[in-house]
Amino acid sequence: MKFKVLLDEWQKKTAPARTATEYSVRLPVDDAARIHALADLFPGQSKEAIITDLIGLALQELAASMPYVPGKKVISQDEQGDPVYEDVGLMPRFMELTRKHKKKLGSGG
Repeated sequence: MKFKVLLDEWQKKTAPARTATEYSVRLPVDDAARIHALADLFPGQSKEAIITDLIGLALQELAASMPYVPGKKVISQDEQGDPVYEDVGLMPRFMELTRKHKKKLGSGG
């Protein structure tokens, strides 16, 4: 999802499912002011929902920015028959850890 899509969703007042776990953060004053400004612009969205959505989008962008680092092991071939090497960068481990924590958070602990 891109920021434009997020802004469109806020205008429609949709909200995805949330975890029972809460996270408390203290924001820099400039960031807090921006959150308040967004809440004023989108009165159907709470400040908490805005923060949650922005964190989600930032995490998607972060994952998309993790570079592919080819390893030595060939895992498949592309359409031209060239080898595709396993990714030994951060992404596979990030995805594995994400699935692990999602499973724990989804089961209530």
